[in-house]
Amino acid sequence: MEFVKTNALSRTVLRPAALGTAVRRTAVLTATAGLLTAGLLTGPASADGPAGERADTMAACAYYNGNALTVYGQRGDRVSQAQCLLANRRYLPWGDVTGYFGPKTRAAVKKFQSRHHLTADGKVNKKTWYALYHA
Repeated sequence: MEFVKTNALSRTVLRPAALGTAVRRTAVLTATAGLLTAGLLTGPASADGPAGERADTMAACAYYNGNALTVYGQRGDRVSQAQCLLANRRYLPWGDVTGYFGPKTRAAVKKFQSRHHLTADGKVNKKTWYALYHA
């Protein structure tokens, strides 16, 4: 699929054969733009609130909605989703939400799994996804 953008706010031009994928991607991009505008997709603006209190606001993680096995070395939306959920729970710094499942992400997953009484193997499996969404 070929995307051509002229600037950050312009429309995307693509080949007709990719229309189905384009519609889905456009919907995701539109939702993401709305979350960014609302300040929900990125981490909290400040780690500390008034009088030194911790911010309890969690960022909306809108990269992936599923529970497929996600492991070291992978890239993409599943990894970004896991990283965002880990960052929301302060197992991973927001700067490490990169979409690449590297050593920092694996260490964060293992720490999360250990603290939630899961097998700490560093793989985001169905049980780990469930815990990330519901913990």
